[in-house]
Amino acid sequence: MMSKEELVSHYYIQHRQELLAYVAKGMANSAFSEDVLQNVFLKLLQSDKMITPVTLPALVYTVARNLVSDYWRHRAHVNNYRYLYGALWTNGHYDAESDYSARELVDIIERGVTDLLPEKSKVVYRLNVIEGLKVSEISTLLDRPYKTVENQLGNARKQMREYIKSVV
Repeated sequence: MMSKEELVSHYYIQHRQELLAYVAKGMANSAFSEDVLQNVFLKLLQSDKMITPVTLPALVYTVARNLVSDYWRHRAHVNNYRYLYGALWTNGHYDAESDYSARELVDIIERGVTDLLPEKSKVVYRLNVIEGLKVSEISTLLDRPYKTVENQLGNARKQMREYIKSVV
């Protein structure tokens, strides 16, 4: 009977190339494929689940699929926020030399809030973004319906995104 570590390492040695191809295909041949593959086996070795020769193949592919999904979810999240630094990203790399100072970004946002947003939306946006209040807290504080505050915040964010894209 092999230990979990022996079983996982033996499987890794035998199936490394096929698993690397699976991960690389899922990640569109990303340079991170090798790292993700290693993380698959690290997760298995750190897992407290019972691993047998029968369950290991399915478990390996499930963990690999989940890590590839995490990779794409992370990429989508990063791409979502690149608009704020639009000019700072050149050819997919961050250009620190053209970095905006924190003060400049605050000025850009404040100018957008002042110039674009209706008065009620300004209050909601500032309470959420600057004060860090949740929609439910803002709703209670301003004595407005939750859905109204949620819609005002959503519209304000959309307008601000468009404004920041056009300015930066």
